[in-house]
Amino acid sequence: MQLNTLIAALGLFAPASALLRFGCSALTVQRLDPLVEPGMNPSTHLHQIIGGNSFNVSMPPEEHDLAALSTCTSCQFTEDLSNYWTAVLFYRAKNGTFKRVPQSAQIQGNQGGMVVYYMTDALFDTAQKSTVTAFKPGFRMLVGDSTFRDREQARNFRQLTYICMENSGTRAPEYINFPTKPCPGGIMANHRFPTCWDGKNLDSPNHQDHVAYPESGTFESGGPCPATHPVRLPQILLETVWDTRAFNNPADFTDGNQPFVWSSGDASGFSSHADYLFGWKDDSLQRHLDGHTYVSAPTLKTQSTALQNQCKVKDMVGEDIDSWLTSLPGGNPVA
Repeated sequence: MQLNTLIAALGLFAPASALLRFGCSALTVQRLDPLVEPGMNPSTHLHQIIGGNSFNVSMPPEEHDLAALSTCTSCQFTEDLSNYWTAVLFYRAKNGTFKRVPQSAQIQGNQGGMVVYYMTDALFDTAQKSTVTAFKPGFRMLVGDSTFRDREQARNFRQLTYICMENSGTRAPEYINFPTKPCPGGIMANHRFPTCWDGKNLDSPNHQDHVAYPESGTFESGGPCPATHPVRLPQILLETVWDTRAFNNPADFTDGNQPFVWSSGDASGFSSHADYLFGWKDDSLQRHLDGHTYVSAPTLKTQSTALQNQCKVKDMVGEDIDSWLTSLPGGNPVA
């Protein structure tokens, strides 16, 4: 049976093309990781989380309907009760103390959080004509690795980048490690997820093997998916702006050094990582993708930024993350 015939016979995949961009306020900032360290309270390092309020210490795969479990979302579209999270950025002072770097909202009125993209072609391709398959209930994945500390380790993770922002509109150039100069508009961290799926598994033991990057080229260049992962997914891009303006002392940026570290203890920037748990309600994402729209989302319901900001989860860890700290939460050493 030919591959295309096999895929059609499985009855799983509805092709679609569109681009979606929306803001999400911060849901919570806690030392929890229900994907990599389920049931561990606290987990090894701090994360910033957006999305549905069913986020918890443990989120077992059998409880995959996040839309049914959540009563609100910190994202613009009420149908998106997914969860997205990344590590947290800290400033390390010369005396060895640490201060959490605040997040800047890119969408007016949002409290921190991120901007999320779902796209079928390159970001500024208004045609968005390629076909992709929407994620399925229970789908989850991880990009990056919190233990990595150099470029060779991180080589397989494409397009986990940083932008040293001159102002709110800066989108280039992109760096693969932390900027080594003060950034007047803050540091944007970009997380682009893999875009090819094996078509069978909603997850894998390392949360990565069921997905892949294009066999050659990139998602933006239309690179083909490998035969092992033939199903083309929309690309998820997360943009987080860290407001580093209060920490831009030139004395901290000398001899190639810089003062920022991830909550995992990484001062290189190569440990950048992000987690995704799919939680769109019913077939709302598929319906949007089927609409062939660029940025606009006529089939989706929006909520006010005030309601986004109100959606929170309780503090389940109970530790100080906002004072000047003598060590990173969890005591992670800087390396």
